[in-house]
Amino acid sequence: MTSVFGTSLGAAGAPYVPRLLHKLLFMFSLAVVCASLYFILSGCCDFILVDTAKHLKQTSQLLPLTELFQRNNASFEKRATVGVRSASRVGSAGATGAVGAQSSNAGKDWTATRRLPQAIIIGVKKGGTRALLEFLRLHPDIRALGTEPHFFDRHYSRGLNWYRNLMPKALEGQVVLEKTPRYFVTADSPGRIHAMSQEVKLIVVVRDPVTRAISDYTQIISKTPGVPSFETLTFHNGTEEALKVDSMWSPIWIGLYALHLERWLAYFPLEQIHFVHGERLVSDPAGELGRVQDFLGLQRIITDKHFYFNKTKGFPCLKKPEGSSKPHCLGRTKGRPHADIHPQIILRLRQFYQPHNLRFYQMTGQDFGW
Repeated sequence: MTSVFGTSLGAAGAPYVPRLLHKLLFMFSLAVVCASLYFILSGCCDFILVDTAKHLKQTSQLLPLTELFQRNNASFEKRATVGVRSASRVGSAGATGAVGAQSSNAGKDWTATRRLPQAIIIGVKKGGTRALLEFLRLHPDIRALGTEPHFFDRHYSRGLNWYRNLMPKALEGQVVLEKTPRYFVTADSPGRIHAMSQEVKLIVVVRDPVTRAISDYTQIISKTPGVPSFETLTFHNGTEEALKVDSMWSPIWIGLYALHLERWLAYFPLEQIHFVHGERLVSDPAGELGRVQDFLGLQRIITDKHFYFNKTKGFPCLKKPEGSSKPHCLGRTKGRPHADIHPQIILRLRQFYQPHNLRFYQMTGQDFGW
């Protein structure tokens, strides 16, 4: 066999033919790849050059890349600053609008702090003070201490800082309130409270003193078995015939409202003391709560829609709030049956209290109808 080069290839030259074809194929492939890369690179560069030329043509002057970057960066920072200031102005305008809509909130400090009470329920025991406190706690602008601190009658030596730390935290505009019924009958309480604050508002829940005394006695015998009868404790020699009421016995003594009020009026003007009608607090809780809210300078938020009368207890309960399955009534002791007292004893006590009640009406300017 004769090759294309004029040389004769025998059987021994046959293996060289595939190698030659492989080399030719590799060289052809390499040439194709190189050509492709050339055209790709030349086309990309042309695109970059054309695009750059157009950009430079649109600008008034050619700038080095570093200067272009510096200008663009400065422009971006300027736009960002203007944007922040603009957003701040918009936010301020929005806040101003909100304050304008609620001008009463202007300048308020929205940090909750503990402070001394601005209002105190000072009495009277078994008059309905717990019910009043629970009802008032429905108001969003009232922050009330749930327990009785007894600061001005028992723990005064602990100091005002100790007393302040007992109070719940409150925002500006909220009224801090506490309840200790024994203050009304404690001789030192008026002066001590006046020393704390001359502007504090005082609330007294008063109730028919005869009914109040029987309720007080009912509570005593529920906690202390073996207590003598009501009649025995009411009269000096234990008999109604003597007609001598023991006015120093605590359940009787607390009901001498005029006697106790005299001490308070020595420190506080009458308009700074609000009297809640205990009987009406049961029959018309919304009406009494409305007057208390007025006295505290608060909007009337607690209304008749918050109450319903529990016929079993004979006492108003709070309607169940949304999401609660049960209504909120006061404890089992509220509305419990009183001790059975002979009608003659009750009549004698009414005679005893009558002059004291009339004097109390004169001092307060209100007729409670007892």
